[in-house]
Amino acid sequence: MENLRGIESFVKAVEHGSIASAARQLGISAAAASQNIARLESQLGVRLLTRTTRRLALTDSGTLYYARVSGIVRDLELAHAAVTAQHTQPQGRLRIAASAAFGRHVLAPLIPAFSRLYPRVMCEVVTTDRAVKHIQESVDISIRIAQQLEDGLVARHLVTVPSIYCASPAYLERAGRPQEPEDLRDHDCLVFRIPVDGRLMRWGFVRDGVPFEAPVRTSMISDDIDVLAKAAVAGGGITRLASFVARPYLSSGQLVEVFPPRGTTGSQAQTDPLEFYLCVRDRHELTPKVNAFMAYFASALPREW
Repeated sequence: MENLRGIESFVKAVEHGSIASAARQLGISAAAASQNIARLESQLGVRLLTRTTRRLALTDSGTLYYARVSGIVRDLELAHAAVTAQHTQPQGRLRIAASAAFGRHVLAPLIPAFSRLYPRVMCEVVTTDRAVKHIQESVDISIRIAQQLEDGLVARHLVTVPSIYCASPAYLERAGRPQEPEDLRDHDCLVFRIPVDGRLMRWGFVRDGVPFEAPVRTSMISDDIDVLAKAAVAGGGITRLASFVARPYLSSGQLVEVFPPRGTTGSQAQTDPLEFYLCVRDRHELTPKVNAFMAYFASALPREW
């Protein structure tokens, strides 16, 4: 049992970057966690961690030991969750990560109803467009577009959301309305930079079943979709928005859709939609609280975007 406490403290310290963070995860004091690790090192006769005032670093022995025992700690946690789940309702903290725009416009309005259904689950929402690490940041579920998917994650397709190219009436009156995507090369375009890898979001279309990328004249770049929406409302140019961001502006008349659907007539290209996915680290992470949220969220999303 003493070894197990030391192993748990060691693994959590590595995963969360500090002994204090490990202690919070385990519900013990930092001093107790440090003592657990020191006893483990004494029993093994080797130093596992190099401690500095700013961070922890694994020794060569620590790297080898962590590779062998980290799975054991995870299996014990999952075994505990599986057993207790048979006798309890979904409960505990549920940490959900989503892009800033999706978190604000889609996720946040749906959380209160989920909380009423499962009052023993406490939701924590992380809204960020950077790369989220499930283990290091204790994230249970992340919601990502296809461009943000990573190897090793278990991803379930959630929803297809239309992309809408739009601009303010004032801009279109001043610069004219593009008739085809190729015309975008002659317009001010407000483009999203994907924080995960720094790439610019491609402006994709499909014409006659053939996908292509429109040429754009970039006049502004931002890694925040809402910033681009506000800039477009102010007459800055044409931008690409997910429909859940664009719809309120379209309804109020602040923005106008540049390439509205033409049905089956004309040569108008169709806009490339955004594909959203629910992601967990692996299939063992599908705990009762995670399954409850995934089922609720999929059913609560709008049918029309």
